[in-house]
Amino acid sequence: MATQVRDLLAEARSAGRLDGLHGVVAIRGGQTLLEHYDAGADFTWGTSLGVVEFGPETLHDLRSVTKSVTALLYGIALGEGLVPHPAEPLLRQFREHADLAADPERARLTVEHALTMSLGLEWREDFPYDSPANSEIAMELAPDRYRYVLERPIVEPPGARWSYCGGATALLGRLIADGTGQPLPQFARAALFAPLGIDDVDWTCGMDGVASAASGLRLAPRDLARIGELVLADGTWDGHQIVPASWIRTMLQPRLQTHWGARYGYHWYLETIAGHRLVAGTGNGGQRLVVLPDLDLTVAITAGNYDDPDQWRTPVALIEHVILPATE
Repeated sequence: MATQVRDLLAEARSAGRLDGLHGVVAIRGGQTLLEHYDAGADFTWGTSLGVVEFGPETLHDLRSVTKSVTALLYGIALGEGLVPHPAEPLLRQFREHADLAADPERARLTVEHALTMSLGLEWREDFPYDSPANSEIAMELAPDRYRYVLERPIVEPPGARWSYCGGATALLGRLIADGTGQPLPQFARAALFAPLGIDDVDWTCGMDGVASAASGLRLAPRDLARIGELVLADGTWDGHQIVPASWIRTMLQPRLQTHWGARYGYHWYLETIAGHRLVAGTGNGGQRLVVLPDLDLTVAITAGNYDDPDQWRTPVALIEHVILPATE
């Protein structure tokens, strides 16, 4: 098996299908199917790191895979009764912005609308992530990130349509921090990373010192894969229930459709590939945490194709031409 997957990897690289790949770890049935690292130019939130020789312990930006991890953290906090139920009104949780809740249309927003990215507010992330025209960047530059999100103009009824929104995740991060009484990274270390044996973690903060719940997490691929294994196991790890199993099921229930056809749960994408059910967290540049439940398979991918319109090609090729054939 090891020889087969290595040969498939070499073939895909020779065919130019894996441009920008930095690292991949694939775990099947608790056993490592593939672990591979390359060298390449890398950035963290737009700051150049130069050419990095990646290895098992090298941290990497996860970008928006962070959103999927934040959803897991919300489920842990919810299981402990520390954050509001998804059906609860959203603006009620932000009492300092009570003036916004006076708008009856805005008052209809619930926590679930944030979890499904269906707030119905004006939000544009189709601009480069170094431009203040990008709503996530504008949020980071705003004096109050949460007010910036909540006061966006209403463009459609909440829940009507999925629309990508890092601001929704920022709101969830604030609810977790408020409910637990801890900054998001501190709660994450105690409630998720430490139980999984993940020691080396970095979480990038904005200029206000608040950790980005939408895109700031940095992990090594091996540790990212552990989070996928946790999802595969319905939230259990080493005999302990880390995330409530009921939350895993709720989180991965398809609710809305993305503009390219995938379904969306609570901050996780739900698709099929080669006839297999796939759930995934995705991030700019080709970052992926992919779980294929019927194959008992987790794949963690890091890459450097940031802001490339074709950044999806490398992770898709890696799964379709290397990893899935090695499972047959």
